[in-house]
Amino acid sequence: MNDRQIDSSSKELWENAKSFYLLTLHSVEEKSQAERYLGMITSVAKEEGKFLIFTHNEFAADLIRKEYANKIKGSFLLAGADPNLEIEVRYDPSSKPALVVPSFMPSQAIQQQQQQQNQGSSFVSPLPLKEEFTFNEFVSGPSNSFAIAAAKAVVSNPGKTGYNPLFIHGGTGLGKTHLMQAIGNELKARNNSFAICYITAEEYLNEYINYLQLDQVQKFREKYRSIDVLLIDDVQFFGAKKSIQEEFFNTFNALKDKRKQIVMTSDEPPKNLSSLIESRLISRFEGGMLQEIESPNVETRLAIIKKKAESLSIYIPPLVTDFIAENIKSHVRAMEGALATVEVFLSANPSVTLDKVTLQRILDDFIQKESSLKKLTIEEIQQACAKRFGTTIADILSHERTQSLVTPRQLAMYISRKYTSKGLNEIAAAFDKKHATVISGCKTIQHRLSNEPNLKADLEDILTSLGYKLSDSME
Repeated sequence: MNDRQIDSSSKELWENAKSFYLLTLHSVEEKSQAERYLGMITSVAKEEGKFLIFTHNEFAADLIRKEYANKIKGSFLLAGADPNLEIEVRYDPSSKPALVVPSFMPSQAIQQQQQQQNQGSSFVSPLPLKEEFTFNEFVSGPSNSFAIAAAKAVVSNPGKTGYNPLFIHGGTGLGKTHLMQAIGNELKARNNSFAICYITAEEYLNEYINYLQLDQVQKFREKYRSIDVLLIDDVQFFGAKKSIQEEFFNTFNALKDKRKQIVMTSDEPPKNLSSLIESRLISRFEGGMLQEIESPNVETRLAIIKKKAESLSIYIPPLVTDFIAENIKSHVRAMEGALATVEVFLSANPSVTLDKVTLQRILDDFIQKESSLKKLTIEEIQQACAKRFGTTIADILSHERTQSLVTPRQLAMYISRKYTSKGLNEIAAAFDKKHATVISGCKTIQHRLSNEPNLKADLEDILTSLGYKLSDSME
């Protein structure tokens, strides 16, 4: 593998094909899994009518070959590949990326480059920053302009009191994670020695538990209190776990005292997390800059769609971009999915002349979902769950904890969270429960769905009665 010449066009083709494939995935779970597995790919190359995909792990090669080779072939066509191009996944232990130093580089320059690399931070972020999450790729509009300004202010002067912490909140799929990672990418570009940590609250909790079980909590503390920038996603998932909140409170204070930058995101503003997060942490969250990202207006939606098409190097007729911007309003991922759907259709039917009637048919699932989002109420979900399990809404709203009532109650919470645009505050109020109870219930159902086929069948039947499918999740 090391002797094979890998041209930049092969890498570009792969990146475009991968982007197209990820856009066709509707749920966060599918997308996260695909990104994780495809991230095992170390290099690619074209050779005699084949597109070769390499990993240095035999298990990874076998998994990608079985799960993704056929699925991504259509995405290669969208990226402009020859229809006869074969996709082949290979295991090659020598395929680890190596630093290529041009032969003409003077030895002194090589030494300087190595010194610069050695001066870079040795801290390895638990979750990698995505290179495509930059300020240039983030479309500005009235719904997010203040949040962008705050993010850029953080980059200009990290650790400044007025912007530390920066707390970004807003609904699912509106760009919170993109904006937060853009801060990390820009700071890293400006100062390679910065130790920048990106992690979700749930991953932070899991890592803490692992260190706790190994009796190495002090190492955990030293790790997270020695960084320069902490980017922590979905802080609402700290839940009601006192120990992790205590740990994060002390880490938060340690970083603030050293003027290190903290950026957080949440679906809800801090004031709505009061029944979930300790008051002393809420006061810390509110002690810097709070910024909300709202749903984009039609002009911003149009700009987002055009930007996405541009990044994928595809031409989309104005009729299509206008139609998607006018009809898909819930969140950015839904717009990207609609765009990918139209592109797949055009690739398979190049002679078709698009009009609004055809677009309506192609994007009917997306449009129906948008309509359902506006109409579906939590009470309807509660009623559907009660009917499925032979109980009543009053029982679901009660404080009884028998399993025959806990399951439909948690399932109703899960559906409300995943299949409506309602926030935690509204859902908790509708069930007369605390935020922590809603989050705990949703996580319990998520775990059970992976292990209990009967429960998944119950969920599918309930969604069908509401006019939904499993793939219609907001996330």
